[in-house]
Amino acid sequence: MPVKQQAVPGAPYWIDLSTSDLGSAIEFYDALFGWRAERGDGDADHVDFTLNGIPIAGAMQKELDADYPDEWTPYLLTHDAASTWAKVSEAGGTNAFEVMTIPGVAVMGVAADPSGATFGYWQPLEHPGFGVIGEPGAPAWFEVLARDYAASLAFYERAFDWTTEVESDTDEFRYRVFANGGEQLAGIMDATWLPPGVPGYWLVYFGVADVDAAVASAVHHGGGVAQPAADSPYGRNAELNDPTGATFKVIEVGGVTRSGE
Repeated sequence: MPVKQQAVPGAPYWIDLSTSDLGSAIEFYDALFGWRAERGDGDADHVDFTLNGIPIAGAMQKELDADYPDEWTPYLLTHDAASTWAKVSEAGGTNAFEVMTIPGVAVMGVAADPSGATFGYWQPLEHPGFGVIGEPGAPAWFEVLARDYAASLAFYERAFDWTTEVESDTDEFRYRVFANGGEQLAGIMDATWLPPGVPGYWLVYFGVADVDAAVASAVHHGGGVAQPAADSPYGRNAELNDPTGATFKVIEVGGVTRSGE
């Protein structure tokens, strides 16, 4: 398995699912990706998913009265969460709460960028983040769909020191990638086509060996298809929903594991 290289500040470091049905999520992602759920002592509302014993993602049971949808949230690496909290505000983002310390795990926060896309930031204590990338069942790419492309791009460059490269700059497809030392780490897409009232959002891609088989498996186990499987220059991919509506993408791995669709 390709192991995640030394983490770059500002790059996705961990991912977490907020779900209204934790039991259903455990069964679904086990069937789809072969993940195993591990609970801490006395923690009935949170699990860490592992793939072959390697940390992959977390999942948290939502409060019953939560007013936000079930969703996957990427956490961007920071070495100083308190400083990042301030930079997020200064750059035009909105922090959801003061930074929180999870003993022995991380100091973290959750925020929204100027387009409304929710993300987290993560100052690791003893938690290693996801340990594998670009393999079946592991994260493969991350991108933010921005209603206000210029404002969101400026936000990540200021709040997380992103250096970006132009992938495409046409009215049909405007996309930049966050890169470091020749490694592409995340993308940002101009998504002015989002329906009125729909905020921007982050998409997490998971690698699979066969996208069509993964789509069939997701549907068989109670999920849905938001965008059917299609070929792209970056790999065949599809957008799926889990049984409670959390959206994610799957992409065939083995080549370049990112997508600009």
